[in-house]
Amino acid sequence: MKNKIYLSLFISFLTLSFIACQEDTLEDSSVGTITGKVVLEGSNEPVENAKISTNPATSTVFTNAKGEFSLEEVPVEEYSVQAQKDGLLAEFEGATVTANNTVNLIFEMQPESVLNKAPKAPQPISPADNATDLDNTIEFVWNSSDTDKDEIIYTLELRNEIDDDVLVYQNITDTTYTVNNLGYNRKYFWQVSASDGKAEEVRSEVFSFRTLEVPQARKLVTRTVNGNSIIYSVDDEGNTFQLTESSTNSFRPRKNIETNKIAFLRTVGGQTHIFTMNSDGSNIIQVTSNVPVAGFNLDKVDFSWADNGNSIVYPNFTKLYKINASGGGTTQLYQTSDGSFITECNVSEDDAKIALITNNVNGYNAKIFVINQNGAIINTVIQNQPGAVGGLEFSTDGDELLYTRDLSGFENPNYRQLNSHMFIYNFTSQTATDISQNKPAGTNDLDPRFSPTGAEVIFVNTNNDALSEKRVFVSNVINTSESRELLISNASMPDWE
Repeated sequence: MKNKIYLSLFISFLTLSFIACQEDTLEDSSVGTITGKVVLEGSNEPVENAKISTNPATSTVFTNAKGEFSLEEVPVEEYSVQAQKDGLLAEFEGATVTANNTVNLIFEMQPESVLNKAPKAPQPISPADNATDLDNTIEFVWNSSDTDKDEIIYTLELRNEIDDDVLVYQNITDTTYTVNNLGYNRKYFWQVSASDGKAEEVRSEVFSFRTLEVPQARKLVTRTVNGNSIIYSVDDEGNTFQLTESSTNSFRPRKNIETNKIAFLRTVGGQTHIFTMNSDGSNIIQVTSNVPVAGFNLDKVDFSWADNGNSIVYPNFTKLYKINASGGGTTQLYQTSDGSFITECNVSEDDAKIALITNNVNGYNAKIFVINQNGAIINTVIQNQPGAVGGLEFSTDGDELLYTRDLSGFENPNYRQLNSHMFIYNFTSQTATDISQNKPAGTNDLDPRFSPTGAEVIFVNTNNDALSEKRVFVSNVINTSESRELLISNASMPDWE
């Protein structure tokens, strides 16, 4: 009896074990695996951290650095598998999971921008193609639109026919843009590009225009704008025309009538050199190179044309040099015997005489004298007087010399002047005439130049606080009691040829 019972129990145990094993086998065989890789369409570059999910929902995983993923123990079923990542279009692939099998998928994803439509190419409107005689301040106008209503950012580019400079104005959000201070008598080419930040930018066709010629203006001045000195021509009504670009430091213009060239000083790599340009500001050429212009204060240093515009005479501390106006041929003309600095020079119209101002390292102990072509002193105008001296120019006939002197005799480390007057020295009578009789008290007259006729002078007047605005005036030489005529404000270093 017991044996029957044991046999019955043993059979029951085997049956239960078989059933249990059968259930385990059925459970394991009800799942499969989904693997795959996510890449960018076209380049096949792996997409890392793409989110992989299924519908119906199972687990969620992210791709590794190789763009690969694996979903384990996925129940047998038909699925829609999705790959997602910011900036890319979501991709779907179908997958049928079967027991104990692996389904491999490949996702090729595209940037969201493929659905974006680029803006329409801008259409230039103004200035019209091939327009001429335009002012140097121009409003550019164009049309464009975006089908997707995205914000459009424009870039305006300007090129000219003279050099390789490209003016680029970026981040423009309107379809108009104004550009100031373009060169005179130049042909420009302009083009606008548009971008919505998604699609590739599109460009307009290229339009051209030409600016008007520089109006005839015989007066020149220097203005400081945003830290740089800029040279302008000025007509009789005080209208200004910019000649040098705003990006450079250019000052002290001196025009030569014979060559119709303007020489000027420009800062180059910590030195100051002489340059020349045409009267409209074109064809800029550097003249000096090995021996720069130098002195105790570059705002006071001056140079002079010579030899009918074929040469330029300039100072370098204790020495005076002559150089060809086209560059090269540098020769030393003179050197001070006492170590004083040459600050200003002026060559007479007949090239026979050179007037010089020398001073110590602080700008004082000044001396005005005249040398001949051999370097011999032939006249002494001022010496052993305290205070600042400046502004040097011969009259056309060479019989008179224009200059300034601070009558206060004040001297300080900042080279401040308190009462600077203009004088005309007559070499025949050896007398100096004060032509600043009607100068307002508390001001300085500085940087005088004769008018082409010699009947007037152009000069700077400013308050003696060394901080106030400088203004350029014109005054009569013969009748000094006549009122001064203001030519232009916020200007200095005048020239009149």
